[in-house]
Amino acid sequence: MAKKSSSGGGFGKLFLGFLLGIVAVALGLFAYLKFGPLPVAVADAPLPFEKQIVRLPLDARIERESKAAPFGISEDVFESGAHIYRAQCASCHGTPGRDVAFAKTMFPTAPQLWKKHKTSDVVGVSDDEPGETYWKVANGIRLSGMPSYKHVLSDTQMWQVSLLLKNADKDLPGPVTQILDSPTP
Repeated sequence: MAKKSSSGGGFGKLFLGFLLGIVAVALGLFAYLKFGPLPVAVADAPLPFEKQIVRLPLDARIERESKAAPFGISEDVFESGAHIYRAQCASCHGTPGRDVAFAKTMFPTAPQLWKKHKTSDVVGVSDDEPGETYWKVANGIRLSGMPSYKHVLSDTQMWQVSLLLKNADKDLPGPVTQILDSPTP
């Protein structure tokens, strides 16, 4: 009498077990999202590796899509950038010597772009290439509070702000600092 092979039945059981495992994980994830203590309030601690998970695709996309500025820097560029910055950016990102108090309560906190980093002498985003800052201004950053300005500002205006911020760690011309120090419109 020949022995029956049970390998076909084993595969079916393995597949069924795999399928049930996927369903169990999906149901568990749904239950956690529906009933679990997810950190959704601004004051909640971030999820483990949340910053790294968001940063990796953001950095990769910016690197792929980054462009070079279509013009150079000049006092006129800085002055125009300062006017735009005062009107569109200062309410969240502050001005030289003036941090925005409520920016600390945002999640993630809105960086104060005229302040030195805690761990280095870098001011704001002056260590970033202008193309990276331009990309962030134009496209915004999901889940951060940073809106997209590509339908609010012209391409030239976004570059003027980006070039101004690239030079936030340098002494700027007097008229530029006066614009940045003036009361918010």
